[in-house]
Amino acid sequence: MKETLRTELKYIELKSGFSDNGNAWIGLVSFSKSGKTIYFDGKAFQSLNGMGISGNYFDLESGDEYWISGVKKDMSDRHKFGGGKIYVEKRILSEYLQTIGKTELPKADYELTEVQTEKPIERINELENEKTEPTEFGADLYFKQPNELSVNEIEHLIAELIADEKNVQYNKARRTYKKKRIELIAELEKRGIKTV
Repeated sequence: MKETLRTELKYIELKSGFSDNGNAWIGLVSFSKSGKTIYFDGKAFQSLNGMGISGNYFDLESGDEYWISGVKKDMSDRHKFGGGKIYVEKRILSEYLQTIGKTELPKADYELTEVQTEKPIERINELENEKTEPTEFGADLYFKQPNELSVNEIEHLIAELIADEKNVQYNKARRTYKKKRIELIAELEKRGIKTV
């Protein structure tokens, strides 16, 4: 018997690379058994635990940040300074219209769409298992305090942060990476390890 996962209507917006005008959807998401992972449109998301730059979840495979929240009855889901169409998943149209108290979608701002309903559970489990191998540095390193990390982990993070600083589009993000990198270098120096 196939287990059914808990589902919920959510607003999902891509934040990485966009201010407040990234692709956005109103769709039916599924939650993993633990509730830690959200599945939508063939992707898997986990919470950034307040560590995001502009999103509250990230795509486990691409690392892109997303904003995922409950659907607002007054249709103010997108940031007030944002823009762009919001795609509404066809299979939940009547449920969404009921939520917002309308009989049809305002055509100017909304468009019906199909999304992948297949959940990438196996693919994500493989990815998660890879992360636990000792040779791999898991994403959880980013959430640890510098004094909780080993020298190897700190050096790995510094290298990643340098690459991120070079590739990032926004100054705010660059400052965040730089601040974190400086903290890590200070931790190494506290331990008597000179950095370049």
